[in-house]
Amino acid sequence: MGVDDELVERVRTLRAAGCTAKQIARNLGVPATRVTALVRVIAVEQAEQDVDGPRPLVGCWVSPQWSGGLTVAGHPQWPDADFDRSKLHGGLASVLVAREDRRRHQVEVCGYLVDTHCLGLKNTVGPRSMAVGALDAFVADYFAAHDGPPLPVGLDLVADLVFGAIEYARNLGFEPHRDFDLVVDHLGEWTLPSAITFGYNGQPLYCQGPRDNAAAIMATLNRTVGEGNYHYVLQVRG
Repeated sequence: MGVDDELVERVRTLRAAGCTAKQIARNLGVPATRVTALVRVIAVEQAEQDVDGPRPLVGCWVSPQWSGGLTVAGHPQWPDADFDRSKLHGGLASVLVAREDRRRHQVEVCGYLVDTHCLGLKNTVGPRSMAVGALDAFVADYFAAHDGPPLPVGLDLVADLVFGAIEYARNLGFEPHRDFDLVVDHLGEWTLPSAITFGYNGQPLYCQGPRDNAAAIMATLNRTVGEGNYHYVLQVRG
């Protein structure tokens, strides 16, 4: 095995364990740009192995109260689809999708952090492989920050929520998280339009996160929708 092949295998192993590109680069002492390129190559290889169709779905989950401030049409069976729109809600929804991992007889999970009111897909997790017996604990830990247990849902809700939020955010001038191409295959096929109306009661609401460049985000909103046509909540710096 050559040096490059050995590096690819080490990156593959660390990525399967859930490490980010930065963590892998730090662990291996390799430039992050090189690791990022290898991660994308590995993702393409995996997609090529799955040409016979998507791997069987193990389960999908969303955080409770995911529909706060949103309008959902035509899906009364979706859990929490009728969450009280009048309640102030931060607009952050966590999503997790698990599929069978054909190569290892395990499961592979992908996570999505969605800002349904403004920015779309803010973060991703995975793809991460694990033993089937470890999945329940992982799901519980992934949703631990939310009020209440995660809601088991169908892939139709998940696709409308993630893809729909991305399209909404793009219209506002925001692209999805840079690693979206690594986790998009878990969502399956999707066709516009989404059954969900995004924004807080139909209007963009930007709630500043700890790592956001709030000035740049608001400048984008001023350009795309116009000052006064969106709401915002900014953090008070001490």
